[in-house]
Amino acid sequence: MNKAEFIKAIADQSGLSIKDAGAAFDAMTEVIAKTIKNDKIQLSGFGTFELKHKPAREGINPLTKQKIKIAASNTPGLKFGKSYKEKFN
Repeated sequence: MNKAEFIKAIADQSGLSIKDAGAAFDAMTEVIAKTIKNDKIQLSGFGTFELKHKPAREGINPLTKQKIKIAASNTPGLKFGKSYKEKFN
């Protein structure tokens, strides 16, 4: 499923127009991106969005076998909640 198909499914499920569902989706992703820079988002029954820090580390270039330094980075993450996971069992 791609973004357009996902937005159409949201529109069909909620009764919103495709335009409104697309606007809601874009707003949701913007709010998540802005918020997790400083805080985590806990959505009961779904999961927790948070920014995870990956420290700098040393890696190996698979082509040359030389050691390289990999810079520290921040990565967005989503940990699904137990009640959401149970929907798939």
